Amino acid sequence: MPVNGERSRSSRRPTLEEVAARAGVGRGTVSRVINGSPRVSEATRAAVEAAVAELGYVPNTAARALAANRTDAIALVVPEPETRFFSEPYFSDMLRGVGAELSDSEMQLLLIFAGSDRERQRLAQYLAAHRVDGVLLVSVHADDPLPDMLSQLEIPAVISGPRSAAETLTSVDSDNYGGARSAVEHLFSRGRRRIAHITGRLDVYGAQRRVDGYRDALSDAGLPVDEGLIEPGDFTDEGGRRAMTTLLERHPDLDAVFAGSDVMAAGARQVLREAGRSVPGDVALVGYDDSAVARHMDPPLTSVRQPIEEMGRAMIDLLLAEIAGRRPATSRDPRRQHAVLPTELVERASS
Repeated sequence: MPVNGERSRSSRRPTLEEVAARAGVGRGTVSRVINGSPRVSEATRAAVEAAVAELGYVPNTAARALAANRTDAIALVVPEPETRFFSEPYFSDMLRGVGAELSDSEMQLLLIFAGSDRERQRLAQYLAAHRVDGVLLVSVHADDPLPDMLSQLEIPAVISGPRSAAETLTSVDSDNYGGARSAVEHLFSRGRRRIAHITGRLDVYGAQRRVDGYRDALSDAGLPVDEGLIEPGDFTDEGGRRAMTTLLERHPDLDAVFAGSDVMAAGARQVLREAGRSVPGDVALVGYDDSAVARHMDPPLTSVRQPIEEMGRAMIDLLLAEIAGRRPATSRDPRRQHAVLPTELVERASS
């Protein structure tokens, strides 16, 4: 039995006060160390961590979250139908990056679809009740009401790609403009002169920037910008098929296609094959994303690598910083508020 007031550690959990006494500091200092506050000296941090290890102290995360008015949960909101989420590699790569970066934290990740008005209304009620500490918003369209709703609710939020150049929420994106330029410059270097572009949905800012990059690359190469060589798509296989069919009818002499996604490039490849056009002999083909689709096509697809997993990791870093209050809105670094990650052209046999 314990003597002289000693307590058996096997019978109960050590307290924060006991850790503070062992480390020779105050209770508040222990709390700051456990919560990762930078306002603690290295010597004090080392003393507290040693006391935590010696006593076997385990923080009560539920009590901490309640005291801080937190839920220790983050929502990954996708304003798209579930079918699109599970059919396009972009979303699985994004989820992989988010999950990997979040794995070392105590936060739980909730996946929420909001592709219909009813789902958006249900989401609004859920968020208004402050069930999560922050939101990651993926695949945002220009007219989407969700970003403004998050601002009104004052919920920390990060979106994957701004809605426009005047975006007010924190965002993480890839260099869509530069990626498109590299695709067109590559095709030009291969001797192609009738270069078509299948766009993504043009209510997505990233798709607009890819069109800008396509146009400017043609102009810089001394080629005319023929609007008839630009055909809207929607990031789907069927959208790529429809756009490629229209382009061949309108410009049967085209000799290259830059598709705004690998999935659309796969649809375009099928139409070219049905039309008796060889790739890359008759028509060179370049996609965007550098997903598994690109590697498994026949021939393998040249594609602009978009660092999607890295984007997911960056989104989590920015969101956790906002949740922790380390970057007040009045003092955010604008270079981090709108992070843009570089792209890379991966050359394969299709071009």
